[in-house]
Amino acid sequence: MKILLKIIISIILAAVITGCEKEQKLSYDFNTDMQTPPVYPDISFAVISDIHVYNPELGSSGAAFEKVMLSDRKLLLDSIDLLDFAINEILAADVSFVLVAGDLSKDGELVNHNIAAEKLSKFTDKGIRVFVVPGNHDVNCPDAVSFDGDKSVPVPSVSREEFARIYGDFGYNDAIKRDSNSLSYVSEIAPDLWLLALDVTRHMENVPDKHAIVSGKTNQKTIDWIASALREASDKNIAVMAMMHHGFMEHWDGQAKLHPAYIVQDFGNFTKFLASWNVRAGFTGHYHSHDITRADFGNKYFYDIETGSLITAPCPMRYVQINGNVMNIRSDFIVDKLRPGTDFAAKAQAFVKQTVMLEAASTLRKYKVSEKNIAIIADAVGNAFCAHYSGDENPEMRQPVNKSELGFWGRFVLSMQQYVLDGLWKDISPQDVNISINLN
Repeated sequence: MKILLKIIISIILAAVITGCEKEQKLSYDFNTDMQTPPVYPDISFAVISDIHVYNPELGSSGAAFEKVMLSDRKLLLDSIDLLDFAINEILAADVSFVLVAGDLSKDGELVNHNIAAEKLSKFTDKGIRVFVVPGNHDVNCPDAVSFDGDKSVPVPSVSREEFARIYGDFGYNDAIKRDSNSLSYVSEIAPDLWLLALDVTRHMENVPDKHAIVSGKTNQKTIDWIASALREASDKNIAVMAMMHHGFMEHWDGQAKLHPAYIVQDFGNFTKFLASWNVRAGFTGHYHSHDITRADFGNKYFYDIETGSLITAPCPMRYVQINGNVMNIRSDFIVDKLRPGTDFAAKAQAFVKQTVMLEAASTLRKYKVSEKNIAIIADAVGNAFCAHYSGDENPEMRQPVNKSELGFWGRFVLSMQQYVLDGLWKDISPQDVNISINLN
């Protein structure tokens, strides 16, 4: 009975304190001026995220590599083929620039960054500009390794300075403003339109022999730098869009409770701060889901336009066209286009569910759930995450869990985590895949 009580207490505490890392108190310069928002110029661009370029020469087999593959949803061995396909698709479209919302490499390996930069140069060679921001897998990363049988061998990662140099042609070299406290910058992407490219990764806190820090936060100096840039844009009547790797806000009810590391710390105030300066749209990645959500702050609002990982099925991209102050967003999923006539797409989708289920099963075992109950609950978790990754979740496709097949303990643990399944299957407004957003 004492053991059971301890487990129950641990589950309750885990639900309460998950991710409750002490947050730094930040001060924001909110704009209270009610001036007419600037008009966005007509422009078209593409968005990709979490491309996680991986050179198979770092290892493609063995126990160590297989362990990594089964602990995540990434199609690492297909990352270069998927990026090549996406580049060719975008080159065939009529776009002026491309946004890449972080996690350009598997884990910050120098060799993978060099490949990513070489691939992205296909755009600039054709006169299409590219803008990148770092993700938590990109800079000063202690997880940069090659694989040899059952061993992982450290390989060179990149520093903050090296990242800005490697991707100099993709935002940093022609930035009109650079933040000295992060890899954030401002670029003029069209007449009277600025891109606020934000780095909220914690790469400077990474230490050897420990996993890279996943969560994102900013600091007061960077907040002040952002405020200065937004004040100047407002004075000049320049429209501003934002991009960063981490989410600006929750994309499902309960995300901040289960996975706070995927949303920037103090996200409520941070997003309100940007919206107060009439930044109305931000492009993000990180969670590998394809989702759009909106927050309203009085007469101001903000859209977090999250793009799923290019190497996690269904492997999405976005095309965005602004015309007449209306942002039209169209999505393309390439998992079933890369190798038509094969079972690649089916296997990729099954792989995503499998890895989610393995992670769920590992967690459930910590709470002493029976293997029979684990199979039932993990299957439901896998289906929920697959739906969320694809966007525009359809609750009618949800398969209910037959609780009569669960034992008492299985039902109890499921009840404690029911909010996860309910949250993932509930599609928060607006639509995720194709949508028109009025920017007036």
